[in-house]
Amino acid sequence: MTPEKATRLGVTKSCRAGLAWCVCFTSLLGWAQDLAPRAYVITPTHSNAVTLSYSFYSGELLFDGAVPITGATAKVNVSVLSLTHSLKLLGRSANFSASLPYGVGNFRGTVVGAETNAYRSGTFDSAFRLSLNLKGGPAMDVQDFRKWRQKTLVGVSLKVVAPTGQYDPTKLINYGANRWAFKPELGLSRRWGHWVVDTYGAVWFFTPNHNFFSKNQFSPGTNIQKQNSTFASEGHLSYDVKPRLWASLDGNFWVGGRSSLNGVENPNTEQRNSRIGGTVSFPVSKHQSIKFSYNRGAYIRYGGNYQNVSFGWQCSWLGRPN
Repeated sequence: MTPEKATRLGVTKSCRAGLAWCVCFTSLLGWAQDLAPRAYVITPTHSNAVTLSYSFYSGELLFDGAVPITGATAKVNVSVLSLTHSLKLLGRSANFSASLPYGVGNFRGTVVGAETNAYRSGTFDSAFRLSLNLKGGPAMDVQDFRKWRQKTLVGVSLKVVAPTGQYDPTKLINYGANRWAFKPELGLSRRWGHWVVDTYGAVWFFTPNHNFFSKNQFSPGTNIQKQNSTFASEGHLSYDVKPRLWASLDGNFWVGGRSSLNGVENPNTEQRNSRIGGTVSFPVSKHQSIKFSYNRGAYIRYGGNYQNVSFGWQCSWLGRPN
């Protein structure tokens, strides 16, 4: 093998390794893996909420032989600040939310036979979501809302992930993905007494990353990373113990997301995964509530096979708290 060919082979292996790290790590954000019970349950117009949450992710990154990476693990602490506001849109109930995550993580793995460790601290990509009720939930003020009882709700939403996170094109592991992501979704929520069933179906679309693992000693030029659409479904069965105190069983499944680098697609990067877990939410005062959740991989073919423990505090109000 000539030195030039060996160099090209090393660059190819490194780029493929970087591609796998990027796809699996950004999945920690929950792009295709969302587990959000009661995402389409409505609130009175002009309701507001601020949420502070903390999540701990720990587990393996599985590559199914697609790239020369073995024994890959990650431990990531993520804090998220979210703001939500409900409004009237086309005569229907709607809400808008914005989230900014910050993470601190350690990553370990053997890349092309060499032990690799990485530490990262910085912001993830910010996320924005607009949802609109189509059936069962007209826009209501607080007086009408008190008399309203949920039956069947149908809604749509659009989630946008903006490339605002920490990103260095010379590094393999980044908190930001340096691309936009869009998730249109259709949701259904049905109540029977104390029981609520939620089911959602969505598709993730990704723009290319035109500056992926570039301008470094392995790849002095510019690389383009692309990812195919990912189809995601989600389901929840929850029970109201009493008003504002509820628990749910959660599950999801997603498929797709095959990735390519500079026009060369890697069929082994296609994801076909699912997660299961549970959530408990309870009030601590008139305006405050606390939520705990746990989930883990049920079947992971390619991607992050980790356990996730989350804790969230929410303060909500209509106008100003009393």
